[in-house]
Amino acid sequence: MAVNPQASQELFATPAVSLLTRPDGSMIMSARQTCPPAVPGVGHWLKHWAEHEPDTVFLGERLQADAPWTTVSYRQAWRAARAVGAWLLAQQVSVERPVVILSDNAIDHALLALGAMLTGVPVATISSAYSLISSDHAKLRAMIRLLTPRVIYVADSHRYAAALQAIEPDHQALLVSSTGNPPGTIAFSTLTECADESAVDTAMAGVTGDTIARFLFTSGSTGAPKAVINTHRMLCVSQEAKAQVWPFLEHTPPVIVDWLPWSHTFGANHNFNMVLRNGGTLYIDGGRPAPQLADITATNIAEIGPNICFNVPRGYDMLVSALRANETLRQRFFATVKIIFYAGAALPQPVWEALRELSLQTTGQVTPMVSAWGSTETSPLATDCHFQAERSGNIGVPVPGVDLKLVPNGDKLEIRVRGPNVTPGYWRQPAATAAAFDDEGFYRIGDAVRLADPKHPEQGLYFDGRVAEDFKLASGTFVNVGQLRLDALSALAPLAQDIVLTGHDRDEVGLLVFPNGAACRSLSGLDETAPLREVLDHPAVRSHIANGMSKLRNQGGGSSRYATRARLLETPASVDAGEITDKGYINQRAVLDNRAADIALMRGADPGAYIALPPS
Repeated sequence: MAVNPQASQELFATPAVSLLTRPDGSMIMSARQTCPPAVPGVGHWLKHWAEHEPDTVFLGERLQADAPWTTVSYRQAWRAARAVGAWLLAQQVSVERPVVILSDNAIDHALLALGAMLTGVPVATISSAYSLISSDHAKLRAMIRLLTPRVIYVADSHRYAAALQAIEPDHQALLVSSTGNPPGTIAFSTLTECADESAVDTAMAGVTGDTIARFLFTSGSTGAPKAVINTHRMLCVSQEAKAQVWPFLEHTPPVIVDWLPWSHTFGANHNFNMVLRNGGTLYIDGGRPAPQLADITATNIAEIGPNICFNVPRGYDMLVSALRANETLRQRFFATVKIIFYAGAALPQPVWEALRELSLQTTGQVTPMVSAWGSTETSPLATDCHFQAERSGNIGVPVPGVDLKLVPNGDKLEIRVRGPNVTPGYWRQPAATAAAFDDEGFYRIGDAVRLADPKHPEQGLYFDGRVAEDFKLASGTFVNVGQLRLDALSALAPLAQDIVLTGHDRDEVGLLVFPNGAACRSLSGLDETAPLREVLDHPAVRSHIANGMSKLRNQGGGSSRYATRARLLETPASVDAGEITDKGYINQRAVLDNRAADIALMRGADPGAYIALPPS
């Protein structure tokens, strides 16, 4: 069940790293390859392809799954971005008065962002969750006050009306919209009619590596959102490093179907910029890893035939179900996709194994499944797994130009990052910036790793959770939250969508389970009208969870490696309550604080409020 070795050699560079152990016990891990020089700014990629591949489709979108694709070529995108850039310059947009975008992924969104970056103007795309899901818009208002924008763009002024009303006291920006333009709002179409090319050329010539390209927000685990400075050097160097470890990009332009939001570094800096740097094509996916939207993704994949597949673990979980159910989709997917790439969190091992098996059944060989690791502060690429790992969770080795410092922290290795891909800091937050770096200039990301093989560092690193998430049981035993969460998700699959661990200073570990409602309903046999609590309390669902907990215990390792009780939660994680970070991750600390009542029920005397570990 191995990957074709020749295929891997054609796709990836051979990992080559050095590992130096220092007297204080820390280790410095670096790539042996050097990172080649990068272009001065993101706009140079667009200019290059407009000159050399002008008619190649750059972006495609459609409003409905059965509608024809609307596309723009590199030549069209270059012309439109230049016009937008000229308009922005005329409005005196600057680093102190940047462009803010409130929009899902769309062609107009991309053209506005490119027009800004082309001319050295920062752009800040803010997650739609803060505009469309949040009820109080408190975080959105804080972001607007921090940025002091000159231009605010919304895709649809009707859809974003509540958000616009909420932030009205907090800015003096020009409002631009593509759809539904009320009085006082500028139609986006007028921006593309501006054509002062001389001003754009002058501005573009002034863009350097230190010029700020983006502000991307990260909330981290606590506190108000911070605006991470993303310079052109960061973004361009990151893509040069990617091309080093994925050399096939130089002769095979990526074609992707992608929904990952441009408000996040994975979608914007990794995927979008990879397409742009290599003259590829990005079809904006109207689907999502959600019950009513996953079919749209499947339809788009079957129609387009991407050569790289990007997704988060939940997305792959749903894709596996679609591939099993639809032979036509399965044949199409594995015929065109050369790499399956996951990020955002470790892919549960059952999903990993399912993809391997489906690939083998369909093609006779295994499609490489690889990952990478980084953060908004590392733009995002810091490590890359450009080889087929033995199992899920391997984040690879440092990319060219990046140094990793592995610092003993309790029984873990804390990982820190230094390189030209790392942010200079947080916008207008000097204290947060100073606290983010150690005395050698390494960014303190807060994650932990372990070496796959200390004697062979080229075999990569495994993600080992967040340093601050681990806790002690009353016995003094540490609970490795990152690993146990993954193990629990695998054991309870497919009923668990996410899990938060409890047990701080207690005798035993507990599980707060955010359920996969569709999977639970299917197992229960109850119809769609049945209340969710009735579904979760169904004997078949409770039995499945109990059996999964038994599996955890049977794997061995003592009380820190399994849970004795679990509670299935009715209410999903809340953005407003801080239970979901800007990256879409579960904020463990916020959930524990907000769900105190559920924890009390799980620890209480009512056996119906929790699922107990069966006797051994």
